[in-house]
Amino acid sequence: MDYLTLNNGQKCPVTGIGTYLLAPSDAENSVREALKMGCRLIDTANVYVNERAVGRGMKDSGVKREDIFLSTKLWPTEYENPDAVNETLARLGVEYVDLLYIHQPAGNWLAGYRQLEKAYKEGKAKAIGISNFEGKYIDELQNKWEIIPQFVQVEAHPYFTQKELRNTLDQYGIRLMSWYPLGHGDKSLMEEPVFTALGKKYGKSPAQVILRWHTQMGFAVIPGSKNVNHIRDNLDILDFSLTDEEMAEIAKLDKGKRYYYRTDEQLEQFAVWSPAYEKA
Repeated sequence: MDYLTLNNGQKCPVTGIGTYLLAPSDAENSVREALKMGCRLIDTANVYVNERAVGRGMKDSGVKREDIFLSTKLWPTEYENPDAVNETLARLGVEYVDLLYIHQPAGNWLAGYRQLEKAYKEGKAKAIGISNFEGKYIDELQNKWEIIPQFVQVEAHPYFTQKELRNTLDQYGIRLMSWYPLGHGDKSLMEEPVFTALGKKYGKSPAQVILRWHTQMGFAVIPGSKNVNHIRDNLDILDFSLTDEEMAEIAKLDKGKRYYYRTDEQLEQFAVWSPAYEKA
């Protein structure tokens, strides 16, 4: 496994598994099997409503807790809940998380960030991050943080490489974790001739080439799946390297094209809507 060094000295695997949209039973199975395959990065969130299942999958895998890099996210309706971090840890069945995010710049997000900073000081979070913070939101946060975050989690892929955001991240040594890393099922990205050609050259699928591109961009990448074979393929990307010339060819694909456009109205809804947490 390859690792990123964070701006606080912590190490994070470059590739792992995300659990967005996975039902609890699928999340439990995917996490357990991924860890058995050698995966060491697991990502979940309050709003995914599968934290308990992720915790069970971790325990059932037989992998030591200290060998797993676990990240989760506080949902906006938890930002002003003084027990939010402890309740999140209880659902996961752990004493700490390796990375704790605030999930959206909605509601009293500064109170949420203060929760992260407090958890970091108390050792309940080994690193902290911001999810879906771009543009004016990260500009504002820069003037208010006490502790610089270690990660930003945002949409990123060869069609949308987050150039502007990375200029800010580089100033502080903040790492990027990609979601929608394969274009959210968009076949046009997967069928780009450059990925077909590189796949043939290296004996890999276009998806594996794209995931390797993420890691060579310096991103951590967390594709999600409930298919064990897909999980295995998504992890099998570190036995080849793209050349500088090949990375340059892929760079030409950047269109500034997003797949997800969040509105101000959605942020207002996020601030008042609470997930119905799983009971067991």
